[in-house]
Amino acid sequence: MASSINDDEGSEPSCTIDEVHDILTADTGGLVLLPSNAYDEVYKDVYIGEESIARNHGELKCIGITHIMNAALGRGPYCVRTGPSLYKNLGIEFIGFEAIDATAFDLSQYFYEAADFIENALRENGKLLVHCREGVSRSATLVIAFLMIKRRVQIRDAVRLVRRGREIYPNDGFVEQLCKLNDQLRKNGHFG
Repeated sequence: MASSINDDEGSEPSCTIDEVHDILTADTGGLVLLPSNAYDEVYKDVYIGEESIARNHGELKCIGITHIMNAALGRGPYCVRTGPSLYKNLGIEFIGFEAIDATAFDLSQYFYEAADFIENALRENGKLLVHCREGVSRSATLVIAFLMIKRRVQIRDAVRLVRRGREIYPNDGFVEQLCKLNDQLRKNGHFG
């Protein structure tokens, strides 16, 4: 489903879903690839991963993870049941968002809170794991939003940066929300 994203009538949208898809699949000839690793560093000290790494205390210690963001908190079949008590003995700070990987789900409600958590982790010289069930859609979307909000990186470059580190593929609804965020930030002179 191709769509131009913009709330402001008459002005040119800053991106489209198809454009983002093209960026995500540019080096694969249009194919969507799933990650080959349980986790990958996508920005200095920011890792995106799947459920298995979030539960692997030994590997978390080995990497030096100090903060964890669960972008799939909950009890459903595509959710990950973790919480602060799971990491208490490791001294890891935790935040979780009850989000489902569905095009109709409003993940943008968490963009600024997630960006603040990531920024604070990095300010404390921490290492952060952002995960969901597969480390492809929800977690990737929140990291891209962080780059846009806190690092003032426009959507195309933020997607390229994260994709360079990991095979990702946010669902169309999340891409649309990122495009709207880009439009809002651009309108407010955030990138200028």
